[in-house]
Amino acid sequence: MSELTRRNEGTIAVITGGAQGIGFAIAEQLVEEGCRRIALAGRNEEKGAAAVAQLRARGADAIFVRTDQSVVADCLRLIDAAVEHFGAVNGLVNAAATSARGTLLEVTPEIWEETFNTNVRGPFFLMQRLVQHLLDTKKPGSIVNILSQTAHCGQPYLTAYSASKGSLATLTKNVANAYRTHWVRCNAILPGWTDTPGEDATQRKFHGATDGWLQRAESRQPMKQLAKPAQMAGLATYLLSPESGVMTGALIDYDQHVLGAYLEQ
Repeated sequence: MSELTRRNEGTIAVITGGAQGIGFAIAEQLVEEGCRRIALAGRNEEKGAAAVAQLRARGADAIFVRTDQSVVADCLRLIDAAVEHFGAVNGLVNAAATSARGTLLEVTPEIWEETFNTNVRGPFFLMQRLVQHLLDTKKPGSIVNILSQTAHCGQPYLTAYSASKGSLATLTKNVANAYRTHWVRCNAILPGWTDTPGEDATQRKFHGATDGWLQRAESRQPMKQLAKPAQMAGLATYLLSPESGVMTGALIDYDQHVLGAYLEQ
């Protein structure tokens, strides 16, 4: 085995949103790097079963735990189920999120609560349960939160979503600071526009996208593509692995657009 294929052989991971898109791409990359114990979480049991079957076919002990991340009890149960099945957990990827649309004037209390319950409160209590487990067992661990470039600002129609990702960015740094002396690390990746099944559904539902929208969108990008989960996955697995050393509290932009750059006149 090469160093790359061994760097996560000691990782026991829980991945929310793990049945598709970015979450599943990270799970696949973890298996490629030697990880053999992975718990996937999500709301769709059919997709979860299919994802688990793919990982098991590659030699992983994979399980799916049906989880509604907006429900605190589900978040706590997820970590407990993984610990019960594997004996321990030392890695967490918070990839699940909701991206409901709405400007400042359009967001209702219900949209606000759903967005923050899923995108902030859920990850908070998942991290709480994992960190408590790591402190109890006196073991190191690594958390990777998947944020968004919208944490920097976001489009007008993503007010609540942008605010939730900004909150999770601050939470990432706070957790990193609080538990670094216990060797519990917490970092985040902020992807730009990404080609996922969820994005396809979002474009069609909220923006009236038709077949071929992806190709049209990619033709307008500087690098002629949207971000791809499989390309991003190696960064997440690096952050999960011991290879990333003392790195903690980092918010890593993953995008082809550079903050602060403007079109030349």
